[in-house]
Formats: sequence, C-alpha cells, structure tokens
Amino acid sequence: MVDQGVTGGLVEDQARRLRATGMGAAAVLLWASLALFTTSTGRIPPFQLTAMAFAVGGLLGLPRVLRGQGSVLRGLPAGAWALGIGGLFGYHFFYFLALRNAPAVDAGLIAYLWPLLIVVFSALLPGERLRWWHTAGALLGLAGTFLLVTGGQGVHFKGEYLLGYGSAGVCALVWSAYSVANRRYPQVPTDLVALFCLATALLAAVCHVLFETTVRPEGWQWAAVLALGLGPVGGAFYVWDHGTKHGDIRLLGTLSYFAPLLSTGLLVATGRADASWPVAVACVLITGGALLASAEALRAARRRARTGDG
Repeated sequence: MVDQGVTGGLVEDQARRLRATGMGAAAVLLWASLALFTTSTGRIPPFQLTAMAFAVGGLLGLPRVLRGQGSVLRGLPAGAWALGIGGLFGYHFFYFLALRNAPAVDAGLIAYLWPLLIVVFSALLPGERLRWWHTAGALLGLAGTFLLVTGGQGVHFKGEYLLGYGSAGVCALVWSAYSVANRRYPQVPTDLVALFCLATALLAAVCHVLFETTVRPEGWQWAAVLALGLGPVGGAFYVWDHGTKHGDIRLLGTLSYFAPLLSTGLLVATGRADASWPVAVACVLITGGALLASAEALRAARRRARTGDG
C-alpha cells in the first residue's frame, strides 16, 4: 500500500508538471500572433505600443489582485519584484535598442538565442538534469529559426552595429535568465504578473516620452493594440509565468522555437508573407527538435497511461 501511495504521488506530480508545461506552451501560441498584430498597429512607435499593450495586459489580471485585498503582496520578496519587472521591461528595452542600432534580421537572430539559453541555464536549477537530447533539440530549433529569420540568405555582421548586437545579446540573456530564475519563486502567485505588466507599461511610457513622438491609433489599430494586450504582450506572460514555475523548463525552451515558425505561418496565411523553401525546412527542423527534446516527457506520458490502464 505504501508503494502504491508513493507511485500514485509521483504520477500526480508528473501530471501537474505536464499541465503546467501545457500552460507555458500556450504562451508560445500567443507569441506567434505578435508579428501579425504588430503590423496591424501601423506606425505606432515601439515604446508607445509597449506601454499601451502592457497596460491592457496589466488591467487584464488586476481584478484578481484587488479581490485579494493586498494579501498576495504581503511577504513578497524584493527579488520577485526585481525579477518580474526587470524581465518584462528589460527584454523589451534591449530588444528595441537592438533594432535601433542593428539590422532587424541580425538583431532578431541574436535575440532569439533565448530559447537555447533557457535549455542551457536550466541545468543550474535544483532537480533538473540537462540531457543530450534537450541540447540537440534546442540546437535544431535554433537552426530552423536561423532559416526563418534570414530567409536562407545568411547574415553579415558588421562592426558599426556592435551596440545593436550587444543589446540583442543582453535581450536574450535577460529573458532566458528571467524564465529560469522564475523557478525560484513558485510561491509568488501568477496574479502578480498584472502588477509587473503595469510597472512595465509605466517604464515604457517614460521611454516613449523621452525618445518618441506620440502617434494616435486610428480605427482597427485600437483593436490590434487590444489584441496585443490580451495575447502576446500581456496575457501570454500569465501562462508563461505558471509554466516556468511549475512545468518542464527545458521542454518549454525548445517549444519556444515554434513561435517564429507559427508567426511566419500566420503572415503567409494572411497574405503578408510568401511561402518559401526556408519556411518548409525550418518547419522540419523545429518540429524535429521539439520531438527530440520532448522524448522524455512523451515516455513519461506513456508510462502514466499504462499505469492508469493497470
């Protein structure tokens, strides 16, 4: 009876971990719509757009925080505040800085090292083991992303863009470090992402006032801003928070490479991009990498199914 109880507990823990991983993967699906909605916002400057979208994302979860009547804030570690605000705002700040000082293709490719870095950094977490298939799957995803970003044309790094390259590298480090370090605060409620989003919106608004000229959205641009806040630049961070705290962080890192692939697919489906051989090859590489990295999770799921049948 004791052995059955222990086995049942392990199975339940694995099931919770799988559900949390699924929630984290939902963020990847939401991020896939980022390019589509962003292109629909016209010429709204990036920091202004970030402030508006994060304000929507923060207001999305604020009612749950207010219903808690401040109880969720008591005893909250200062490190959790620094991590949440620094991760959300720091990533976007350095990403936009990179785009201002380097070609978008080069900056985007460097910035998208973060899924690979998540897989590598996960080895530093207690109880996590980095196996060869995790690294190999992440590298296949990186290769597929390289094809998507460059269109199979390659990249040519130049010395005058060092500030942009460096900013893109910091961007990748910030988001990967945030995602992995988030595991240190499993007791911090996901509801507090609302406050991190609102703080990010405020900081982005300050950057907008300092560096940009305000552009008033018109017509459907308002709907696009709302969609960004409900999805890729807002709502996605709630499910990502839960997934990185309680799910399989290595698998989430590899699955993140589906975001640029699905994003490209949406642009092709809506006529804003053309299908090409790099897209097809990238699909094979990213899917193959995800299957390889998830081999352990798939085996565990089969074992749970057999246990349930028994």
